[in-house]
Amino acid sequence: MPHNILVADDDPHIREIICFALEKAGMKTAAVADGAAALLAVERRAPDLIVLDIGMPEMDGLEVCRRLRQRSDVPVLFLSARDEEIDRILGLEMGGDDYVTKPFSPRELVARVNVILRRARPAAAVEEEANDRQFAHGKLVLVPASHAASFDGKPLLFTAIEFAIIKGFLARPLHVLGRDAVMANAYQSNIHVSERTVDSHIRNIRAKLAAVGCLDAIATVHGVGFRLVRCGG
Repeated sequence: MPHNILVADDDPHIREIICFALEKAGMKTAAVADGAAALLAVERRAPDLIVLDIGMPEMDGLEVCRRLRQRSDVPVLFLSARDEEIDRILGLEMGGDDYVTKPFSPRELVARVNVILRRARPAAAVEEEANDRQFAHGKLVLVPASHAASFDGKPLLFTAIEFAIIKGFLARPLHVLGRDAVMANAYQSNIHVSERTVDSHIRNIRAKLAAVGCLDAIATVHGVGFRLVRCGG
């Protein structure tokens, strides 16, 4: 079944380019011109992923994502018209999975969408079979087959990228992982991801774990990377 992608951008030309590129890659698309329409579209039919422009009028993409994250973990790929670090960091901290800066390569955008979709819903039978495994570290539990996570029985709502990152830690709980290794668990090697993006994802994961009582679950090893700390038994 083709993936359903919602494209939210106030520029009709941008919407047309994105929809054309995604449909050429075998996906189905729906397009809206503002944030309120995006929220309504998600209510009517949850997409597999949302391409969401940050700079829309009235309700910007950051606010749309904030509202979505109150009830949904649908993957979000942000579009930013400006190459400003604050936009990218805020987008990731709001719960976005990734971002693309305008002007963008449609080919790169499709590649990033595919990466997120694979992490959110593995399609290959071999990968699905591997995902039947349950990962546990103390009271932290991940069940990849159902994209479920919990700490001490309390559910955790991770984005697809965050889920892939924490799964990478749980798969090698005794290892210190450098930033490249952390992001290799979530992104294709041919996609460039900045160190600030890595830090934003780690900060998001820590905040979500801390909110359910799992404090300091990911420790920073200065000059090396990060390691998992046993949290809650």
